[in-house]
Amino acid sequence: MRLTTVIVIVASFSLLIAVVVVALSRHKKTGAGDIKLIGEFATVETRLDPEGTVIVGGELWRARSNDGSIISPRARVRVVGFKNHLALVEVCD
Repeated sequence: MRLTTVIVIVASFSLLIAVVVVALSRHKKTGAGDIKLIGEFATVETRLDPEGTVIVGGELWRARSNDGSIISPRARVRVVGFKNHLALVEVCD
């Protein structure tokens, strides 16, 4: 009887810890601060027609060519702004 009580207490405590960890992980801060990528160079990962993806600072970002042009993969571009969660980029000369 004592062993059963100990097992129930330990299991309950473990479940409580798991619930607290899950609850805390759901309340992380969102990335709503200033984006410090404007002016950074990037490499086009998937063709921008006009949207695709680029790699900036080792991170993959959804991007759009600023003027709506098509930009081929592996082209070097510069981030000039952000709009609707898309990086706006222009081809480097």
